[in-house]
Amino acid sequence: MTHDTKDAAARPAPGPRIHFNWTGRISLCVILFWACIALFGGWLATYPVGQIIDMDYFGPVSAKLWLGSDYLGRDMFSRILVGARYTVGISMAAVTLACVAGVVLGMIAAVVGGAFDMVLSRLLDALNGIPSLLFGLVVVAAIGSSLEVLIVMLGVVYMPGSYRFARALAVNVNAMDFVTVARARGERTPYLIVQEILPSITGPVLADVGLRFVYIVLVLSGLSFLGLGVQPPNADWGALVRENIAGLSMGAPAVLFPSLAIASLTISMNLFIDNLPTIIRDRSA
Repeated sequence: MTHDTKDAAARPAPGPRIHFNWTGRISLCVILFWACIALFGGWLATYPVGQIIDMDYFGPVSAKLWLGSDYLGRDMFSRILVGARYTVGISMAAVTLACVAGVVLGMIAAVVGGAFDMVLSRLLDALNGIPSLLFGLVVVAAIGSSLEVLIVMLGVVYMPGSYRFARALAVNVNAMDFVTVARARGERTPYLIVQEILPSITGPVLADVGLRFVYIVLVLSGLSFLGLGVQPPNADWGALVRENIAGLSMGAPAVLFPSLAIASLTISMNLFIDNLPTIIRDRSA
């Protein structure tokens, strides 16, 4: 064996390459941008969110007010930065709650089966039949609106869909030979779920998480637009649109920029999800 052959044998195999097309790259950059704004936007705000800066309402974009002023003369740039904390933060917490609970219960139901699977599936199917916005309106009207209520309510609304998706994937994997072999050698349910089933469904589950994040952002914005979401003096992007809707006929920046923020986040997440199967496939190649 020559020296070059020995070096080639000792050299580790190249790792998986992740391929992003330009759509995926731009979408990911927009998502990461809003994630950073949600984390650090409060420190970047040029004015306190409740301080009246402009004596004129619906002021235009200027050197002093980068995104104009709202219906009270407050700085929209600062309010959008701080509002990202509520829109992105609540949506991320709710989608984490919904998908973690749904995926875990879905895998358990697929592996255990029997009466447990049937009863749990019927209960969650009944909950899934309730329109999400209607369910949110009823819960918020009955209990009141707070950050904790919004997170739990949105998590409960979207957990049945995540359960059904994860269960369908886990049922198919559970019938495969490698799971049958693991069960035959005496492996218990936790091992089958964590070591055998979960790695096989991670890719589709991640795509489902991104899609449900978009749904939650839109429902949260809809609730806030109806006045049942984040309450004053705090405001998410949907509440900013509702507050300044009177300026729509004038093309006021105060109503346009929060709408663009919602659109940019949701569209970028959708485009990134569309590219996610390609990314996962290239990693496994």
